[in-house]
Amino acid sequence: MSSIDTQDLALTEWHARYEAIDPASALQGSAAGKVVFITGASQGIGLATAVAFAQAGAKAVYLTARSQRALEAACDRIRRTNPNTQCAYSPCNVTSAEQVEAAVADCVKKFGGIDVADANAGRLGPWAKIGESDPASWWHTWEVNLRGAYHVIRFTMAHLIESARRWAAQGSSGGHLILVSSVGAQLLMPTASDYQTSKHAINRLCEFVQVDHGQDGIKCFSVGPGGVATDLARNMPEDYYHYLTDTPELPAGFIVWLASGKADWARGRYLSANWDVEELISLKEKILRDDLLVNRLRTRS
Repeated sequence: MSSIDTQDLALTEWHARYEAIDPASALQGSAAGKVVFITGASQGIGLATAVAFAQAGAKAVYLTARSQRALEAACDRIRRTNPNTQCAYSPCNVTSAEQVEAAVADCVKKFGGIDVADANAGRLGPWAKIGESDPASWWHTWEVNLRGAYHVIRFTMAHLIESARRWAAQGSSGGHLILVSSVGAQLLMPTASDYQTSKHAINRLCEFVQVDHGQDGIKCFSVGPGGVATDLARNMPEDYYHYLTDTPELPAGFIVWLASGKADWARGRYLSANWDVEELISLKEKILRDDLLVNRLRTRS
C-alpha cells in the first residue's frame, strides 16, 4: 500500500481553477488593501500566485527571485493584469538571510507593511539513492526549501503580526503565511530523499509557527500545490511526468482563498490545492476534533 493511501482526504479533486477559488470572480476584492510578499515569483506557481492576487485586487505585490530580467517581466504582467495593483521586486537568493531581510525591508518601505507572505521558492535537484547522492546537492535542496522558508518566516513575522492586529481591528483577517510544500512530503519515493524530507519538515515547521505565533494572530498554512509541470517539477525522472496534470492557476487561486480568511480555522495544517474547498469546509468539525492534517507518528493502541 502506498504511503499516501491513508494520508489524503476523500474529496473532489480539482486540476484547474474553479469558481470557489477564482480571484477574478468569487474572490474578487478579497485582497483589497493588502500587500503580498512572494519568493520564487518570477515564473511557475509563484508568478501565477502574484497574478491571482492582482486579480483579487491586492494593493501591491512584491516579488523576489534570482533573475532580475524575469522579475521585470513578471512585474510587467502584474501591471497588465491590474493597473491598480502596485508591483516591485528584488533579486534575492532565499538561502541568504541578509538578502531576504533586505527584500522584506524594501517591501515594507515601499508599501507600508506585509499582509501575506508566500514562501514559494523551492528546489528539486537530481534524484539519487542516498548512498549514491552528491552531498552538496542533497543539502542544497534543504537549504533552499527549508532554510529559505525559515528566512521568509523570520523576517516577515513582525509585519504579519501587525497585519493581523490591524485587520482584526477592522473585523477582517490578515497575517497570513503560506509555506509551499508538496504531496511528496507524505510520500516515500525511491531516490527522492532530499526533496521529500525537506517538504515533510516544512509541514512540521508550519505547526511550530502556529504554536509560537498563533496567539499573535498568525495564520500559517503548508500547501501542497498539486502536480504542476513547472521547470522545477520536470527535474523528476520522466517516469513521473504523468502526475503533472495541474495548472499553476489552481494553487494560485487556492492560496488567494486561504489569504481571504475563509480557512483560518485550518491554520497550522497541511492543505492540498487539489481538494475542493467547499467540501473541505464541510469537514471542519472532524478535522479539528481529530486533529487531522498534521504530521504525527502512527501507532497502534
